[in-house]
Amino acid sequence: MNTPAHYSQYIDILKEELIPAMGCTEPIAIAYAGAKAREVLGCTPDKVIIEVSGNILKNVKSVVVPHTGGLRGIPAAAAIGIIAGDAEKELEVLSDISEEQIKDTKVFLEKTSVEVHYADTPHIFDIMITLCCGEDSSFVRLCEHHTNIVCIRRNADTLFEKEITPQENGLTDHQVLNIEEIIKFAEDTDLEPLRATLTRQIEYNMAIAREGMRGNYGANIGSTILSHGNRDIYQQMRAYAAAGSDARMNGCEMPVIICSGSGNQGITASVPVIVYAREQGFSEDELLRALIVSNLVTIHLKAGIGRLSAYCGVVSAGVGSAAGVAFLKGGRYDTIAHTVVNALAMDSGIICDGAKASCAAKIASAVGSGLLGLFMFENGNQFYSGEGLVAKGVENTIRNIGSLARNGMAATDKEIIRIMLES
Repeated sequence: MNTPAHYSQYIDILKEELIPAMGCTEPIAIAYAGAKAREVLGCTPDKVIIEVSGNILKNVKSVVVPHTGGLRGIPAAAAIGIIAGDAEKELEVLSDISEEQIKDTKVFLEKTSVEVHYADTPHIFDIMITLCCGEDSSFVRLCEHHTNIVCIRRNADTLFEKEITPQENGLTDHQVLNIEEIIKFAEDTDLEPLRATLTRQIEYNMAIAREGMRGNYGANIGSTILSHGNRDIYQQMRAYAAAGSDARMNGCEMPVIICSGSGNQGITASVPVIVYAREQGFSEDELLRALIVSNLVTIHLKAGIGRLSAYCGVVSAGVGSAAGVAFLKGGRYDTIAHTVVNALAMDSGIICDGAKASCAAKIASAVGSGLLGLFMFENGNQFYSGEGLVAKGVENTIRNIGSLARNGMAATDKEIIRIMLES
C-alpha cells in the first residue's frame, strides 16, 4: 500500500469536518452560545444582548430555526438555546427539545428584552452573547468557526479565554490538501478508521434528502426537478441534493452531517455521489472511497475561501460531488483535475446572500455544473489557462478562486449585508 505523506492528517480532517448538526449551522452556533451562556449564568436571564458579524446576520436572518415552531432569526435561535439547549451537544444543541420547551421559548421572547447588534469586528465569523439577570451576567464569544469558544465570563470574572487565531483555529491544517494526494489517499487508505464517519454521512444526509422529497418544504426545488422533464440518474442526483436543503432550510428537525462548517455543503458533497453509486450498483467500499474524494475536494476548495464569504459555498461542494462521481467512473488525476477546473470556470459567480429556501436551487445548479465539467472532459473538451480565472494546473486555479472569494468579494459581502440590513 502506498501511504500518502499526510495520511493521518487527512483522516483527522474528515473526522473534524464531517460532524452532525441539527439545523442551519449559523443559527445553531447562536443557540449553542446561548445555551453555554445560560449554563454559566445559572438561571433564566431577564435581558439578552447579541452581537454578531455581518455574515452571521446574513445567514440567520431568513432561515427557520428547528424546534421553535417555525420561528426565524437571531432572537429565536438564541432563545431556544437559552431555554432548552444542551451545550454539551455543541451543534446538536437542539436535538432533544420538548413541546413544552418550545412554548416556554415563545413566552420568553414575548417577555424578555432581546437586543441584536451588528458587531464592529474584523472577524467574518463572530458571535457574542451577554445574558443578564439582576446584578449578575454571563458572556460567551464564538469566533472563527461554529464551536470555537474564545471567551467565557461571569460578572467581572474571566473563566476562560484564548487567543483568536486565523480561521480554522484548533483544526488540522487544511493546507496539506491537494488534488493529486486526495486521489491517492482515497485509493489506498484503510477504510476502517473512517467507516463509521462516512456511513453516518450516508445515513443522515440521505434521510433528510428523502424527507425533502416527501414533504412540503420551502420552494420544493427537489420534487420540482423530478416533476418536469426526464428523471434520469443525473436529474435524480440534483433533485435529492436540493431536497435535502429544501428540508433543512425550512425547519426540518433532522440532523445532517456537515462539511466545511455547512450542512448544505455536506448534503451537496455526499447525496449526489450516494445516489449515483447506488443506482449504478457500486459496492459500499467503492462509495466510501468516492465520498472521501468528494468531501476532501470540497474542503480543499473551501480552505482558500474561508468558512463564510460572499461566494456561495455549495459551488465548492458541487465540484466535490462531481469529482466523487468521476472517481466512481474510473477517472483519476487527469479526469478529476479537469472536472474541477471546468466546473469552477462555470459557477464561480454565484453569491451567498444568506441561508434560506433558495439555497436548494443553488445546490441544483452547482451539482449540474459539476457534472457538466465532468461530461466536458469525457467528451474531449475543457477550459484552458488564461480563460478568465482558469490558470495552468488545477491547484493554481483553486488558488485563484480562493483569492477571488476571500479578497476580491470582500466588498461584495459588505454590500450584500448592507442591503439586507436596510430591507
